Amino acid sequence: MAWSNANKAVLAMGLVAALLFPAATASSALSYDFHDNSCPNLLNMVYNAVDAARQEDPGVVPGLLRITYHDCFPQGCDGSILLTGPNSEQKMPQNAGLRQSALDLIESIRDKVHLACGPTVSCADITNLATRVAVVQSGMPGYNVTLGRLDSLEPASAAQVAALPGPDLVVSELVDSFASRGLDTTDLVALSGAHTIGKTSCRSLKKRWGENADFVDLLHSFCARYPEHKVDLDVISPNDFDNQYYINLQRGVGVLNSDMALVRDDPYIRNLVNGFARDQGWFFSQFSNSMSKLANLPPKLQGNDGEIRFSCSKRNNGPMAADAHQGFSASA
Repeated sequence: MAWSNANKAVLAMGLVAALLFPAATASSALSYDFHDNSCPNLLNMVYNAVDAARQEDPGVVPGLLRITYHDCFPQGCDGSILLTGPNSEQKMPQNAGLRQSALDLIESIRDKVHLACGPTVSCADITNLATRVAVVQSGMPGYNVTLGRLDSLEPASAAQVAALPGPDLVVSELVDSFASRGLDTTDLVALSGAHTIGKTSCRSLKKRWGENADFVDLLHSFCARYPEHKVDLDVISPNDFDNQYYINLQRGVGVLNSDMALVRDDPYIRNLVNGFARDQGWFFSQFSNSMSKLANLPPKLQGNDGEIRFSCSKRNNGPMAADAHQGFSASA
C-alpha cells in the first residue's frame, strides 16, 4: 500500500529521534508538564479525540478505565497491554473482552499526536491521559498523572497478569492483591466504584452467590438463555458515573461476587461502602485520589529497555517475547 507524505514524515522523524536519543531510559524524570515543550497541544488533541469518541460510543469510557487498570496494575503503566501478537496480554483470560473502540481510540490519538509533534509521546502516556480526560468528561474531578513514561518492549508475564483481581475473590484476597501494588483498602473500595459504568460477560457471573437470591436467580437465568450477552455492572443507572454502585451493594444487587464481597466480612470496608453510598462527593474525591495512585504506579522498565512506539500494538523493532511466562517486566 502506498504511503502518504504524512506517514513518510512520521517515519523520518522517528528515525531522527532514534539517532538523536538512542538512550531513552526509564530513569528520565517523570513530571506533569513533561510534554509541554515537545508537544504543547497534546492535551487539546487528547480532549477533542476522547470527546468525539464518547459521542459515538459512550462505552469507550469504561473501556478506557479497564485498559488503564489492566495495564497499570500488573507492572506499572507501560502500555504493555496494547501489544498484540502470540504472547499478547490481550489473549490472557483476565483481559478478555477489552473494548476494541477504546483500543482503536488510543491508536488514533497516537497517530494524531505523532503527526503533530513527532514520536515524542509514548502510548503509555496517551493511554493514561485519554483515561483521565474520559473520567473528567464524565463529570468526575480530575486527577494528576505524571508523564514521560516509555513503552515496554514486551508484554507482562502470565504470572503478572494473573495478579489482577478476579471476579470471584473474597475480600481478604482483594485486600492482599491491592496491597501488593501499594494500594490500600480505601483505594480498593473507591476503584471498585468504576463498576458504576461498563458491562461484564456472563462468564464472570458463574460463581455469583449469596445476597438477594431473586436477583442472583435472575442473573443466572439471563445468562443461561443468552450466554454470549453482557450484563451491566450497575443495573440501576448503567450509563451514569455516580455512586449508585454502592447503593446497589447495600441492596444486594451487586453483579460480581467480588463486588458483593465488599459488604460481607470486613466491617471497615463495609463502612466505606456505606459512606460512599451516602456521599457521592466523597466517592468522587476519593476515586480521583485512588486513580492518581493507580496511574502513577512506577513502571518496571529496566535501563534502556523502553521506547516510544510508532504503533501502539507493536514494538518498533524485533520479535515479541517467545514465552509469555517469561515476558519482560516492563519497568521498575
